[in-house]
Amino acid sequence: MEVLKGLFERHFKAPAEEAKPLQGQLGGSGRTIVRLTGGASSAIGILYGVREENVAFLEFSRHFRRKGLPVPEIYGEDLSQGAYLEEDLGDTTLFEYLSAHRVGERIAPEAIEAYRKVVALLPRFQVEAGRDLNYRVCYPRASFDRQSIAWDLNYFKYYFLRLAGVPFNEQALEADFSRLTKFLLGAPHEYFLYRDFQSRNVMLRDGQPFFLDYQGGRRGALQYDIASLLYDGKADLPPALRQELLDCYLDCLGGFIDLKRDEFMEHYYAYVYVRILQALGAYGFRGFYERKAHFLQSVPYALKNLQWLAANVKLPIALPALMDALGSLSSSEKLQGLAAPANELTVRIFSFSFHRQLPTDESGNGGGFVFDARSLPNPGREERFRLLTGKDSAVKEYLEHEESVGGFLANAIALVDASAGAYQRRGFSNLMVSFGCTGGQHRSVYLAEQLAKHLRGSAGVNVVVRHVELEKMGK
Repeated sequence: MEVLKGLFERHFKAPAEEAKPLQGQLGGSGRTIVRLTGGASSAIGILYGVREENVAFLEFSRHFRRKGLPVPEIYGEDLSQGAYLEEDLGDTTLFEYLSAHRVGERIAPEAIEAYRKVVALLPRFQVEAGRDLNYRVCYPRASFDRQSIAWDLNYFKYYFLRLAGVPFNEQALEADFSRLTKFLLGAPHEYFLYRDFQSRNVMLRDGQPFFLDYQGGRRGALQYDIASLLYDGKADLPPALRQELLDCYLDCLGGFIDLKRDEFMEHYYAYVYVRILQALGAYGFRGFYERKAHFLQSVPYALKNLQWLAANVKLPIALPALMDALGSLSSSEKLQGLAAPANELTVRIFSFSFHRQLPTDESGNGGGFVFDARSLPNPGREERFRLLTGKDSAVKEYLEHEESVGGFLANAIALVDASAGAYQRRGFSNLMVSFGCTGGQHRSVYLAEQLAKHLRGSAGVNVVVRHVELEKMGK
């Protein structure tokens, strides 16, 4: 700490009166981050023992500032002690700003505008600043090449798949990894790849974005960084907003290169996948291996993104073993429940078809409830509802006007409420509730959604909902 105080005094010509460790910024990196203050001055001090990464960050920071990009000014450094001092950009990350300006999927215009500013600046890093960057200081690789991709994919395989207990055929998975790597490297990759371009590495000061944590940057493809931001796990951006921001990015990128959108999009979703796999590997290493449980709370958000990709995207290459493994991850209730803090009761609510197997309890708790909704009026028998689900307003209106449905739901809610209260008092962590009907599309889905709506917001209750048949239909 004394070295940071020395750097502070040397720059500001006054002693540091307070040095306060910061949490939450770069929390998974192993760095010690300190805010130093003295008089009206403040700065951020970094202590980190990997000299190569420190050199890369300092070199890149100075280069980006020369290009007029919003990154912190470097006030001083002592590489022999792994220390440097940089501009204090405040406490508000883009992620925190987003969280404060949203209710569920409804995101306030000012937060969307902040994202638009961020994606508009990305091409300047990738193209304008990347042209004459000193790539010799990149660490550990100068480019996102075959070796870099192999590290990320194996990180996912060994620290997530294996530690999560998901079965896979190693030889078949390696064959898919090889095909995926070859495909990824088919995209132009002579640009600056920021590497960790996500919402916690962007600070907002006076409404303007500033960028951090690019010391892992290297040459690479344009698709990787925008995929990192838009599929950032806990940010949980709605699909429509992701598309809006991707269009904004591509519009801005077209001002720097001769952009052919169809060629960009050919490789885009493969980079989305590889970025999600890299993130899962990091969550697994920090969470399963290092036993830092809070990292695992990001897993369900990554799985939600994988489910969306499976339902909406078809890659130009076949990756059967990888897709099978990802399907097993996405359907794992054990992994879905990781978002809940340890002191919460997770209520897992399923809808299913009695023509299929009952949902299985992966929490290890056992018990719970299975409600048979086949005695209720069936919207599926009417042609106007055949292609709809229990989430659609027409089906909900139909069922809400049936007295028997209201009575059935009230009784189910009363039973679940009583059990949930008892479980919380006794310290149980999991309760499973399943609603079945003939096709698993209308009545069971409606009842599951209504119970989830009732339970959400209850103190100490985390709700996880899965519609087994709708997932198969891609809805």
